[in-house]
Amino acid sequence: MAGKVAFITGGGSGICKGIARTLMAHGAKAVITSRNQEKLDAAAKELSEATGGECLGVACDVREPGTVEKALDAALERFGQLDIVVNGAAGNFLCPAAQLSYNAFRTVIEIDTIGTYNVSRAAFDKALKKNGGVIVNISATLHYGATPLQTHPSAAKAAVDSMTRSLAAEWGPLGIRVVGIAPGPIDDTEGMSRLMPEGMRDKILAAIPLKRMGTIEEIGDLALFLCSDAARLITGETVVADGGAWLGNGAFQL
Repeated sequence: MAGKVAFITGGGSGICKGIARTLMAHGAKAVITSRNQEKLDAAAKELSEATGGECLGVACDVREPGTVEKALDAALERFGQLDIVVNGAAGNFLCPAAQLSYNAFRTVIEIDTIGTYNVSRAAFDKALKKNGGVIVNISATLHYGATPLQTHPSAAKAAVDSMTRSLAAEWGPLGIRVVGIAPGPIDDTEGMSRLMPEGMRDKILAAIPLKRMGTIEEIGDLALFLCSDAARLITGETVVADGGAWLGNGAFQL
């Protein structure tokens, strides 16, 4: 990753912060975004101290193209180039569809799906169409079958997977690879702490063929591979990293 610059949405915490750490540890410079500048500043400092690399935190809301464009401009002004985009900003919560408000459903679609498009399109216009690069879309396995209480993120991530394939087909001739990562249950993340029902940990582990949850570091390693020249023939594919969790009945069921 030496000489590469990565723009990572949702990079202030969780899986995407871990991806930033891994890419930086292998030589990349990183720009991390979320809506909270104070949180980003702390994360950028931590990442720089841990890896010895450069990290810039820029607040933006992926639902708003104007703020995305300003964040990308800040990245290009600071580092002069853009090689990798990781679309990791997401929203999720448990809710039965019969109780899910119109606004709540729309909000998740706006963050996950529309946000992925906004960032990808702006990065394409400002940098990638000239020099190529890699876009990594963070997805999920919720929509591979049917996951109760997850109608909203399932719909959003299904759309993201479709976008991954479509953009890969359209932008491949310009030297842009578009790939996805679909994590399963990942330990020590805010998502798992909020979304895992009380008392369900043992049942979840029992349903995973590898009998353990994944780690943030493992998703970072997968992102590193997909962004590297070792994966230069891979595009349009969403790679599942879940220990086989979704294989049992077509979906990971809580």
